[in-house]
Amino acid sequence: MTTTTGQTRIWPALVVALLMASGCGGGSPPSERLSTAEAAIRGGIELKANVSPPRAALHLQLAQEQVDKAKHYIADGMNQRADLALRQAEADAELAIALARSEEMKQKADAARAKVDRLKGGKPL
Repeated sequence: MTTTTGQTRIWPALVVALLMASGCGGGSPPSERLSTAEAAIRGGIELKANVSPPRAALHLQLAQEQVDKAKHYIADGMNQRADLALRQAEADAELAIALARSEEMKQKADAARAKVDRLKGGKPL
């Protein structure tokens, strides 16, 4: 009877150990997510988010660092960690894009406001 109890105690520990081991690696390489994150970074660069505003440039840099980290994780077979790093990279790149677009819209609004002020003042455009 002791053998059966000992065996029933080993199985749950073995299952937990296997699940933990697969949690660090496992799965297939997140190739599609890598492509998506890299595309988001390229989109940010096209909008000049790597230049201005500074917060956008910072988030774009963070996104690139996460992609670099993910590539190392993929090379080491840690695909779940790579997937998480790529999710973070995509989020950072999308935030950089949003910040850059917001800055662009602010500049356009300021220009329109200045134009309206000139018209109110009777000054020619």
